[in-house]
Amino acid sequence: MAVAEAVGLTVAYGTRRVLEDLTLEVPEGSVGLLGPNGAGKTTLLKTWLGFLRPVSGTASVLGMNTASQSLRIRQRIGFMPELDCHIPGMNAVTYVAYAGELCGMPAAEAMRRAHEVLEYCGLGEARYRAVETYSTGMRQRIKLAQALVHGPRLLFLDEPTNGLDPEGRREMLNLIREVSQAKGVSVVVSSHLLPDVEQTCEYVLVLREGRLVQQGTVAALRQTAGIQMDVELREPQPAFYAAVEARGGRVVSRLGSRCRLVLPDAVDDPVRELLIIARECKVQVRSARPAMRSLEDVFLEAMS
Repeated sequence: MAVAEAVGLTVAYGTRRVLEDLTLEVPEGSVGLLGPNGAGKTTLLKTWLGFLRPVSGTASVLGMNTASQSLRIRQRIGFMPELDCHIPGMNAVTYVAYAGELCGMPAAEAMRRAHEVLEYCGLGEARYRAVETYSTGMRQRIKLAQALVHGPRLLFLDEPTNGLDPEGRREMLNLIREVSQAKGVSVVVSSHLLPDVEQTCEYVLVLREGRLVQQGTVAALRQTAGIQMDVELREPQPAFYAAVEARGGRVVSRLGSRCRLVLPDAVDDPVRELLIIARECKVQVRSARPAMRSLEDVFLEAMS
């Protein structure tokens, strides 16, 4: 089932329309919400949270309408905003417990859960420190902790690796993967960082100027059209490239001894065909595998 939906959704700030007649469904699991800055990603999340009212159309989360059930939605889901959201003067465990109470948890239960999620997010030893003394990486992790404290079915993560160094980014992505895969929580990761989405998500939705321009599983979107092969030779061999073209193929790109080839659709066994050509040209093939597009390739195609 879809964990969030938009049907004919139009959202505006004054006269400027940010989302325009947007219709989409977010499936269960880990989903990446992609798009350049200004594409409408954060606006869509705020609409699902009930913070923004649409000009037209409808939006729903976990089967609840955002216009009439926004408070119930916010109690059932977790939200990690892009900007810092801590309360100055509060230590971490008090702050996370307070977030749990705001979602309707009894105070004692919220405090118990706060200790658990802070330990889970790697902040157990710093739980009694004031949050404003935390590093950037620690502040990102406490935002995740407050989103998890009440045991939500669905998480909205807005730029979760924003401002992190490589090590902090790796730790955050590992946490997101574990929450989604091991804990069974559906996750929507809103980001413009394609490697982050590629490492954590199984499905992607791409927005451009407030409209949906691409969607699908990461595996399906990365597949190439026709028979494309990535080949590595021992060294560049013009005779090999010429032989491929003589058989109706095409060299798409070359970088050193590596190349991407397109073979005729009639070829039944691409690897065998390449090895036959290599033997005829007396060329050593180090590797040959079906070509895959990167998520960056998919994104750039959607943007153009």
